[in-house]
Amino acid sequence: MSTQEYDGELRGERSHLTGLYARLDAERARARTDHDAAVRGDDGEAAMDRDVRVRATATAVTRLDVADNGLCFGRLDTVDGERRYVGRIGLRDEHTDEPVLLDWRAPASRPFYVATGAHPEDVRRRRQFHTRGRRLESFTDEILGDPAGGDGTDAALLAAVNAPRGAGMRDIVATIQTEQDEIIRLDHPGVTVIEGGPGTGKTVVALHRVAYLLYTQRERIERHGVLVVGPNPAFLDHIGQVLPSLGESDVVFMTPGDLVPGLHVTAEDTPEAVRLKGSRAILPVLAAAVADHRRLPEQPLPIELGGITTRIDAETAQWALEEARGSGLPHNEARTVFTEIVTYVLTERAIGRIGRGWLTRDDRTAWEQLRTDLVAELAGSEAFTAALDELWPILTPESVLAPLLESTERLRAAGGDPALHRADGAAWTTSDVPLLDELVDLLGHDPRADRATALAARQEQAAEAGYAQDVMAMLTLDREELDEDLGVRVDDLTHAGTLAERFSERDTRELAERAAADRDWTYRHVVVDEAQELSEMDWRVLMRRCPGRSFTVVGDLAQRRSPAGATSWAAMLEPYVPGRWVYRSLTVNYRTPAEIMAVAAAVLAEFAPGVVPPESVRAAGVPPWSCPVTDDELAVVVGEFVRDEAEREGTSVVIGPVGVPGAVPPSKTKGLEFDAVLVVDPEEILADGVHGPADLYVALTRATQRLGVVHRGPLPRPLGALRAREQKMRL
Repeated sequence: MSTQEYDGELRGERSHLTGLYARLDAERARARTDHDAAVRGDDGEAAMDRDVRVRATATAVTRLDVADNGLCFGRLDTVDGERRYVGRIGLRDEHTDEPVLLDWRAPASRPFYVATGAHPEDVRRRRQFHTRGRRLESFTDEILGDPAGGDGTDAALLAAVNAPRGAGMRDIVATIQTEQDEIIRLDHPGVTVIEGGPGTGKTVVALHRVAYLLYTQRERIERHGVLVVGPNPAFLDHIGQVLPSLGESDVVFMTPGDLVPGLHVTAEDTPEAVRLKGSRAILPVLAAAVADHRRLPEQPLPIELGGITTRIDAETAQWALEEARGSGLPHNEARTVFTEIVTYVLTERAIGRIGRGWLTRDDRTAWEQLRTDLVAELAGSEAFTAALDELWPILTPESVLAPLLESTERLRAAGGDPALHRADGAAWTTSDVPLLDELVDLLGHDPRADRATALAARQEQAAEAGYAQDVMAMLTLDREELDEDLGVRVDDLTHAGTLAERFSERDTRELAERAAADRDWTYRHVVVDEAQELSEMDWRVLMRRCPGRSFTVVGDLAQRRSPAGATSWAAMLEPYVPGRWVYRSLTVNYRTPAEIMAVAAAVLAEFAPGVVPPESVRAAGVPPWSCPVTDDELAVVVGEFVRDEAEREGTSVVIGPVGVPGAVPPSKTKGLEFDAVLVVDPEEILADGVHGPADLYVALTRATQRLGVVHRGPLPRPLGALRAREQKMRL
């Protein structure tokens, strides 16, 4: 194509994109009008229906709002002369309803990602747009099936991976590669495991798979949402904008420590405690710990009833305990059975004594009336309630686990390992979360709390009705002013109950907020990143959160550092989804330059010789280096690195063992990427327990452009190929 022809094509494409943005603006204006109408509500519309419509229209507005950046990023020319424009969302002509822009997830868009010279997928030309804001800057063409054709897609990919990193992960919607696209569109209803080494894009592929599933199965997934579980808050912040940038907002982001709402993790377990708590072998220990709170009275417990004294003896309590335990109900709910048996025995004994000489069982009416009175008396008896609390107490997960962990006697009685003992049982750790979650199911609901919640709801409803009565009395005020204040039209209200409905029994929180606060919320799909770190007990928690067992699991066994983590995907998943999981691997490293990956691969070969490192698609042209330093020189070198990188565009980080000032531990950088990385004291990282080699591998593979290593001790042997660099040289 000549320069003149190119310029003419560019003007034509710019005009076409201007038309697409005009269509986007019109769609957005219509969506906002629909949203405003939903907020106002229709005559006679129920509050719940109105809220559903408000949320749906708000979601539509959000999806259109995110499309401004990179609305259209390419064009396909088919062999039969058809042109298909591919973009972030789909748009249709307002008159013909024909598609003018294909959503990247639509089947017709797939050739944009998978067509090659060998397999052109009926595509003659693939055109890649390069835009800034709403302006088309340039384009590149790839003529498929023509050996002399260009490499536009490769150029776009390399431009993306070479670009400086920003504050968070970017979507790859314009540069999805063939092996990535196959996983994103995989039609599998169970668990999909995506394994790949550093830089293979497994995380962003998993997130795009979520966007694809929401596109193809929106009705099934959207109302319950998607849960994304990541290793730490920094990682979640890093990936948090990918799905919103694709127009998907009904997503909950959590770390494993967040899975029990309201719990605050403040401590860290020893590796041995992590291993013990992560194993399913802890389950009988928890069950025994619950049972240990049930008691038989050492001496009969006196209960005043009907003017006489009755007693709960060991025999009665034993019968009640066996009946309650045999009911199969969770502990707190089984207390009802325990209470019923004890109540029956006490009332039978009391009736016999109270009615001696004048009451027989033949007088059924009098007998049952007396029983009813005595049962009511027991229900209000503080002594009876105290006796029940002593023999079969209402428990919370925290009231079981904290005493268990801080008592060697309780641990021994429950069959637990003494290594689980700690001084402060309530100093919660991430490894406690699955145990507390398990105890929620073992204990069940607290009936008293449920009754209190129901009472509070009735009181709130009564208060709202009273408020509605007051509002109805205000109808003499200016109606327009009142309409605006209340968000409803006064003429639509016929009585206080109608108005009360507007304000009661409504949860106006977004789905993500509601789901995150509800332990019993279930999701239609769950994404688990850094999944090699999750224990058997962690997986029990997640399986409860997704009864349909629809998961996208992302990880790299070579990077496992948790002693309770996965050593094989089959061993971890088969107990939960036997035969319902598939494995896919990513083999191309899009992040780490070949020069840096060669260094990391040498470390990998030392501790995981059977693992093949991913192949890098590019070289950065900047050799990684090493430099020995003294204690006094370390701060100077780190300071120079920070100052030098501050002058460059992009991001940087200092990674080192705990205790190095200004350094971030390797475990806190998992899943993150930076333009430049300085690794401090690799010898100490390597020597830090069984997870040291994996930590060093992680540290070395965070850089997208530049890597330096400074060491106060001997340089580890796998890093011997690093180019030595003088301390005084510019880094």
